[in-house]
Amino acid sequence: MARDIKLTREGFERLQRTLDHERERLEEATRILQEQMEASADNEDTGLEDAKREKMSIEARIDDLEDTLARATLIEDHSEDAGHVALGAIVVLHNEATKKDMRVQIVSAPEASVLGGSLPKISDDSPVGTQLLGRKTGESFVVNLENGKQVKYKVKNVEY
Repeated sequence: MARDIKLTREGFERLQRTLDHERERLEEATRILQEQMEASADNEDTGLEDAKREKMSIEARIDDLEDTLARATLIEDHSEDAGHVALGAIVVLHNEATKKDMRVQIVSAPEASVLGGSLPKISDDSPVGTQLLGRKTGESFVVNLENGKQVKYKVKNVEY
């Protein structure tokens, strides 16, 4: 059974706009494929194969987006989350090494994968995201990166 995907309202709307855009791209790809098929006497024409691959790629992207949106649950009530980091939280993180702050939002992986929005997104299943969930203001934590390095962060602020 497929699990629900929690999305912010902004993320849901951004995914919906992306789906609409992909549907427009599919119409154009279908038109181009039709033209390639009519113009091609040779089935091994690379233009025709490229057009077929592009159309299939767009169709797969549409299927993924439709599946994500069908399973989406909007994150709107944060009363239980007050004071600690949960999906949808906007967090100010302080990088202990660089002494720089960054303001990010923690979201589900499907939402993090779509570009756009007002803030940088961190997926809840990324190295930083998994360490960040459940943290409170003032807490420090260390993230082990794939390259073997470690980064220490401090949660400066959590808001919804």
